[in-house]
Amino acid sequence: MASFNKVILVGNLTRDPQIKYTTGGTAIAELGMAIGRKWFDKTTNQQKEETTFVDVTLFGKQAEVAGQYLAKGRPVMIEGRLQLDSWEDRETGHKRSKLRVVGENLVLMGSKRDDAPGEERQSVQPPSPEPSSDDETPF
Repeated sequence: MASFNKVILVGNLTRDPQIKYTTGGTAIAELGMAIGRKWFDKTTNQQKEETTFVDVTLFGKQAEVAGQYLAKGRPVMIEGRLQLDSWEDRETGHKRSKLRVVGENLVLMGSKRDDAPGEERQSVQPPSPEPSSDDETPF
């Protein structure tokens, strides 16, 4: 059975990123995003809106960039995958679960200052292997 787990979200942060570090030194950022949707309802002849709130987790360099450059209200694009977390509630003993996005690519949107004109985008992707530093060029 084939499967594909990919999500692309564009929205605004609902809070400042919360940065933590593992004992190995890897950064982990927890973000909250609000994603708005507008559509026209033909049955009521009215414009409708809804907002979906999504929790996002970033790791490594992307988490560090999020902590340095993102703040509540900033627009951002996240590419990632869905992950279901399950646990047992300590107080009630009931099983609980929560769907979140594990970010694999972060794109900063908007300008450095909210009042600056234009739009600046910066993409942060996992590092690729560094090219060889040989002085000879093969031809």
